[in-house]
Amino acid sequence: MKTKRLSSILLPAMLLLAGCNCGNPSVELEKDILLDKIKGAWAGQTFGCAYGGPTEFRFNGVTIPDSLDFGWDGDNLCRWYHDNAPGLYDDIYMDLTSLDVLDRLGMDAPADSFACAFAHAGYMLWHANQAARYNVLNGLKAPECGFWKNNPHADDIDFQIEADFAGLVAPGLPQTAARLADKVGHVMNYGDGYYGGLYVATMYSLAFISDDINHVVTEALKAIPDESDFHKCMSDVIAWSSENGDWRETWQKIEDKWAFEKGCPDGVDNPFDIDAKINSAYILTGLLYGGMDMGKTMDIAMRCGQDSDCNPSSAAGILGAMLGYSNIPERWTSRTDEVMDRIFAYTSISLEKAVEITARLAEENILSSRGRLSGGTYRFRPQTVRTAVLEQSFEGLKFSYRDNSGCHDLREPYVYEFDGAAIVLSGYVWANQDNNGYVAEIEIDVDGNKERITMPADFISRRHEIYWNYSLDQGHHKLTLKWLNPQPGTDLVHTQKIVYDKD
Repeated sequence: MKTKRLSSILLPAMLLLAGCNCGNPSVELEKDILLDKIKGAWAGQTFGCAYGGPTEFRFNGVTIPDSLDFGWDGDNLCRWYHDNAPGLYDDIYMDLTSLDVLDRLGMDAPADSFACAFAHAGYMLWHANQAARYNVLNGLKAPECGFWKNNPHADDIDFQIEADFAGLVAPGLPQTAARLADKVGHVMNYGDGYYGGLYVATMYSLAFISDDINHVVTEALKAIPDESDFHKCMSDVIAWSSENGDWRETWQKIEDKWAFEKGCPDGVDNPFDIDAKINSAYILTGLLYGGMDMGKTMDIAMRCGQDSDCNPSSAAGILGAMLGYSNIPERWTSRTDEVMDRIFAYTSISLEKAVEITARLAEENILSSRGRLSGGTYRFRPQTVRTAVLEQSFEGLKFSYRDNSGCHDLREPYVYEFDGAAIVLSGYVWANQDNNGYVAEIEIDVDGNKERITMPADFISRRHEIYWNYSLDQGHHKLTLKWLNPQPGTDLVHTQKIVYDKD
């Protein structure tokens, strides 16, 4: 196969990836192979997402038994989700939104263009994406909209599941991928949440020019600062995978050491864990134990649990970029063949179109990096992997307690006293059909310092939490919540409090 011809010339180049760019020998990559790899990556994301769809967040803090079969060989799940539950493909439609911005505005598109594109889109979002959307819609620009003091979900998985595009348009060019990741990833994430996307994008970039999965996951990790928890967690997984023959042994070590969620209010002191580093650890577990087998790689990443559609999607996309579409077994590609021309909900782009746009941008980046195209073959020097600056979310804070007492219909002022240095107040607004467009107005008073916030009842533009403050002095505090504009047919619901102390 042509991909074998490619791999035979890669080893000398890969041995020098950690050194100076100028010393790297040129890599040759045939144009049709590049296209095949791009198609393999987009298809892998799609069938990987569908493969894990039936298990998403149904197994939190436990592995999924091998005995459970979720019906891949029955109905075409890729098509079924297109038709019945397009929200599953948030991995894909966020990716496509960024790809569309690049297609329209070019590689120099500013961060605000990416932020506005997804903030005003009609699709559903969750966690860091939704918190960032609310921030953007309410005047906060990038990168402040993703910063942890403005976004309680800053360390969540969001950018990790939608960073594929950054690596796909930068084959063998991890610095180019990193510049995109830095610009887009800080719209919705910070710290470990950003590193998850940077790591995935870098693995994609390297997967185009290496067929050694161990090399790719290790080399890509050089993009992440050693001091970060993200780097430490991935380093553990790489080491444990070489020591343990059974992936479940490695999974248990991940669980024991890294499964505590510090940021996301839904996951703190809960089995639910959408933190980027633990879900990235599951991606690595699939890649390192999968033996370059697409089905086994996806299955292990899925059976690690938690966000079990996103993790096999990322693993399958990276492996798809390495293998190329023509080398992926028909059991998987037959499902995407049927939907290749189907436009993803809330976008104007199909898989077919995504491959076309990506290939054009990849060529542009290769040529702008002093590469050349001659006789149907690209010749260019791969970039070295550079380490990002250190970022740490929720710095100086430690979890104190979770108070699950809540309150429906807050028409009377709600008062809560606590001892700590930070607090998150979770909840939501509900409105019946007669109050379409209702926006709650709320006054929060903490120790005499008042702040007004708005909470749309609309799911698309909602505020993910009622209130948070990570900058209080350690001590006793009094919080008072007043709902300023209650109406018949509306409800303001408070669900829980998370309190932190100084670390």
